[in-house]
Amino acid sequence: MISENKIQSLFSEHKELKKEIYDPNKMSDRRYYSKISKRFKELEIILNCYNQIQKLKKTISDNKELVKSEDDEELKVLAQEEIDEAEQEIFIKTEELKELLTPKDANDDKDAIVEIRAGTGGEEAALFVADLFRMYTYFAEKQGWKQTLISSNPTGVGGFKEIIFSLSGDNVFGTMRFESGVHRVQRVPVTESQGRVHTSAISVAVLPEADDVDVEINEKDLKIDVYRSSGHGGQSVNTTDSAVRITHLPTGLVVTCQDEKSQLKNKNKAMKVLRSRLLDLEIAKQEAEISASRKFQVGTGDRSAKIRTYNFSQSRVTDHRINLTSYKLNNILLGELDEFIKALKIAHKNEIVNN
Repeated sequence: MISENKIQSLFSEHKELKKEIYDPNKMSDRRYYSKISKRFKELEIILNCYNQIQKLKKTISDNKELVKSEDDEELKVLAQEEIDEAEQEIFIKTEELKELLTPKDANDDKDAIVEIRAGTGGEEAALFVADLFRMYTYFAEKQGWKQTLISSNPTGVGGFKEIIFSLSGDNVFGTMRFESGVHRVQRVPVTESQGRVHTSAISVAVLPEADDVDVEINEKDLKIDVYRSSGHGGQSVNTTDSAVRITHLPTGLVVTCQDEKSQLKNKNKAMKVLRSRLLDLEIAKQEAEISASRKFQVGTGDRSAKIRTYNFSQSRVTDHRINLTSYKLNNILLGELDEFIKALKIAHKNEIVNN
């Protein structure tokens, strides 16, 4: 049941925001203006949906009167058909309105930065980093997202100790956020001569890509070092000091980038990652406050938690947060993640509603 009082309060909020949107004095505060502009657009969508429902109700009311008063049987049949169609459309629009009124994470619409790192398992873990990188690449292509490599630390046999990339498009962070955590792989490594199954683990961190208005960084808080890029075994890749290391002194966060030949491009990429990590720290603080009273098992953001296991011998993938198992391992590694993503979103939404 949608509360009319709630709807009327949204109309009032929309009216007040409309005044602020066109106030030149508000435009000078970039952060505040960005915030109210976004909220104004959200309200426009919600209230437009509500207005469509009201028009459909009016159509039903008018046609019911026509059915009562009209003698022409053909017109009565046509009016009843319009009533049936409008009632069906009202049901659809009401469900849509409920979805729009469900509280959303302010960061869901943001682009994302994904960091994948090898954990326990040595070279096998590094190879699994490459597998998941390909999986997310395929998934991004299916979503129509743009992927940009930010930084990588490859090993000699096709794996990665670490790889960082950005994804941009519609609702990227809201879709990818539940991939954060420890992913385990159980399989026989290529180097294993006796056919024994090994268990390796890697960590995935999905960060909302921060805009300038989201995070303020004081240049005085940064220590920036430049050096020559290095490849496998430490050999020099470039002959110029193009690699960049940025240390954020207040938090101790360190970001390095050496993939580009241009020092400026490496610095810009490193700053993008730093802003996103700082925003992620702020989000983690907020989640810690929330979890003091209630624990979201699905959207906890706990990067140390084991969230999913990929068992190659059984072609099985299990998400431990929602006890969902699929026996389509090959398809999943080709980017067919929709079953897991949708189930995780539903579980997280139910947690919010029930707490």
